[in-house]
Amino acid sequence: MARFRSLKTQLRCLLQSDMWQDSLPELLEIPGRETVGPLMSFLLFGGEMKWRAATALGLVVARMADEDMEQARVVMRRLLWHMNEESGNVGWGIPETMAEVMCNHRRLADDYNRMLHSYVRETTEDDNYLDHPPLRAAVYWGLGRLAQVRPELMQPAVRALWWGLEDEHHPGRGMAAWALGNLNARDAADKIRTLLDDPTPVEHFEDRAIVCTTVGDMARQALERMGLEA
Repeated sequence: MARFRSLKTQLRCLLQSDMWQDSLPELLEIPGRETVGPLMSFLLFGGEMKWRAATALGLVVARMADEDMEQARVVMRRLLWHMNEESGNVGWGIPETMAEVMCNHRRLADDYNRMLHSYVRETTEDDNYLDHPPLRAAVYWGLGRLAQVRPELMQPAVRALWWGLEDEHHPGRGMAAWALGNLNARDAADKIRTLLDDPTPVEHFEDRAIVCTTVGDMARQALERMGLEA
């Protein structure tokens, strides 16, 4: 227990540092099975720490997969469990972490990308659709992040992202627009244009930094990525 507390303090100091990105190689020198638990606990901190922990976990689990694929799959199943209401966990930071893991490891992306889609795909059957709007926005972000690295896996998510443009949660609409922009989904352009005047603030994470923007600006950026006029 003392070892766990000491390691948790060490990892927290690394991620709280202004030079946290330079500290990631040091973090990766610690066995992944020891760092996963503390890093997952940091997801609940919210804000900058949540994003940094998700980034670190993406690297840690990918390295675990290179060394022991089954051990990495155990972590992925653990993440999925935390998205399950029966787990008693709200799921904060889990979609972002799943996306970061899959961005860093192709085999895990092949195995689990459809699970990420399923959280925002509402059907008439039993499904994994998330009723909590901020968590849906997190999934839209995760799909957009994965679209940056593995767009070929994201085409099945386009329809769900179209629905996301009408999400009751306005920040989620912005995230869905951003994701569609990353996928160059030009068929959605007219729908994205309907969001251009939406002033709802959004806290967005890109290039490993938090950006304060609006739904309208995210829609505008999506159209720019497609090479289209707003």
